[in-house]
Amino acid sequence: MLAHIKGKLIGLAFGFLIGGFAGALVGLWLGHIIDKKLANAWVFNKSAQAEFLYATFATMGHVAKASGQVSREEIMLAERLMDQMRLQGQLRAEAQNAFREGKRPDFPLAETLRRFRARVKDSRNLLRFFMEVQLQVAFADGELHPDEQRILLTIAGELGFSGHELQQLFAFAQAQWHGTHQGHAGAKQAPSADRLQDAYRILEVAEDADDTTVKRAYRRQMSKHHPDKLMAQGLPKEMMDMAQQKAQDIQLAWEAIKTHRNIR
Repeated sequence: MLAHIKGKLIGLAFGFLIGGFAGALVGLWLGHIIDKKLANAWVFNKSAQAEFLYATFATMGHVAKASGQVSREEIMLAERLMDQMRLQGQLRAEAQNAFREGKRPDFPLAETLRRFRARVKDSRNLLRFFMEVQLQVAFADGELHPDEQRILLTIAGELGFSGHELQQLFAFAQAQWHGTHQGHAGAKQAPSADRLQDAYRILEVAEDADDTTVKRAYRRQMSKHHPDKLMAQGLPKEMMDMAQQKAQDIQLAWEAIKTHRNIR
């Protein structure tokens, strides 16, 4: 309650100190305007985050249904993401309902994505994060079904990603899937050839690139996936753990390449 009248209290106090009773009235009026603007911003922020969560899980349901039958692995992934986001009660029910709505044949995918894109104000980092979540669903069972790929192409197009960018995202998601299911090599342990290949895919850099180029690729990827930066741009707080996991995967990829190349 105090937060909603904080501006009024501050305005009242300063106004009184500067101009007595008349100043207090002016300060109270200005404080009221500030409180109103802050309240509207808070409501907009909550609305935008709700839109983010709805679009994420509804699109996940649509991608999962693309191959005709939602697999056990895809359902488990959706539930695991809800657990990771600590969605409970009404929020979890809303995420589950969104996932079910996305599976409907008449689900308005294009309209949902356009509304979502407008909400995040075309933030490339948030749009990329969204695409990476959808790719996690598509790779949940270890393979990419042609109908899933078709839907992902549609999603990428609506969000403004080129075919080349989508191929990079495919490689990133596949490398993440390998890392999750095959385990990460320790920073001091010599990485396997497969692990190294995945590491270069995660950093989105060629294996024959020089050390300077690889370092720049690592920094670029960390900048795109930095949890604090994503939160500042509008990522729901419930997705912070997911963002931190992606950043950790990028860090592990860099450590694997550093070990292999003996970069100091």
